[in-house]
Amino acid sequence: MDVLNFIKQQARELLPELIEIRRHLHRYPELSMQEAQTSAYIQSRLAAIGIPFQAGMAQHGVVGLIEGQNPDARIIALRADMDALQITEENRVPYCSANQGVMHACGHDVHMTCLLGASLILNRIKDLFEASIKLIFQPSEEKFPGGASMMIAEGVLENPRPEKIFAQHVLPTLDAGKVGFRAGKYMASADEVYLTVKGIGGHGATPELIVDPVLIAAHILVALQQIVSRKVPPQLPAVLSFGRFIADGQTNVIPNEVKLAGTLRTFDEVWRTETHRNITQMAQQIAESMGGKCEVFIDKGYPFLINDEEVTQKSKQAAIDYLGAENVVDLDLRMTAEDFAYYSQQMPSCFYRLGVRNEAKNIIHNLHTPYFDVEESSLETGAGLMAWLAIKALEDFN
Repeated sequence: MDVLNFIKQQARELLPELIEIRRHLHRYPELSMQEAQTSAYIQSRLAAIGIPFQAGMAQHGVVGLIEGQNPDARIIALRADMDALQITEENRVPYCSANQGVMHACGHDVHMTCLLGASLILNRIKDLFEASIKLIFQPSEEKFPGGASMMIAEGVLENPRPEKIFAQHVLPTLDAGKVGFRAGKYMASADEVYLTVKGIGGHGATPELIVDPVLIAAHILVALQQIVSRKVPPQLPAVLSFGRFIADGQTNVIPNEVKLAGTLRTFDEVWRTETHRNITQMAQQIAESMGGKCEVFIDKGYPFLINDEEVTQKSKQAAIDYLGAENVVDLDLRMTAEDFAYYSQQMPSCFYRLGVRNEAKNIIHNLHTPYFDVEESSLETGAGLMAWLAIKALEDFN
């Protein structure tokens, strides 16, 4: 059998069904750790295909297993995330979110659809490979501590333990029909930084009687930018950004405290730990020098995501064989984060990008926005390529 062309044909013929699946998932999104109906739908689809599965891991996670000939010989895993975002969809399409204030604005509906499509294809040819393929449908990628860490803690990478793991993610800046790869470090670690600056509030017209937490917080905010500009090696990508500054006073009322919240991103664990200490010391010392106090809480989040060099290069070549060199691109580093990083720290991994853009249809909007949508022909590419990469990964064991 010509497996490559068989997979292409299957993906092409499955496209109407994949569109139906994706639109259902898009219409009924659920937030992190609330994916009960999504989980039930995935279970029903796997049962219809005839793939055995385990449900309830990390509450709503589903783990399927395709067993070929001699299933213990080789094992790989494919992963998709399930949760949506707290965003009100503004698209006017028949499959617009029916859950007010919740939207699949990060493409997880596409990820689940492509993994279901790949599962269907692989299950049809399971007699051709001596291996098992673990199918991981994971909850709560969007919310700390991340569903990946919870599923790993509950044993998703054991019994059986895969030797490689793959996942894909939509990329709205890349045209549908194209995919992208990057070997080595790809996505940053992500920590959440919370500061509470305390002073003595009062009337804005009597500054001599107060300890102004707004002013203190402003000094801290500006000073913390020196950590990246003056303490990070220039060759190391790093970001420290604050998106929340809440001083709930009035034009003439200084509050007793101010709250700041931000994010720290980097690609180096030593510098990451050192920066936690620098943020704490600088914020507290500035506050104390101005007569106030600063409480610092840093919620350590996802590690940086690293793609195995050999697995990624071979996957890129497999994608070229499947799509043609003109449809496979090299990716730049991203300061965004992904909890797939937890898997990448455990075993050889490949996390690649699926193009979903179509300017002619005005499908151009970025992730995490109320107008995000995808060119649905990308589902054929995503499902077929994932199945093909799985087959090629299993061949590499020989």
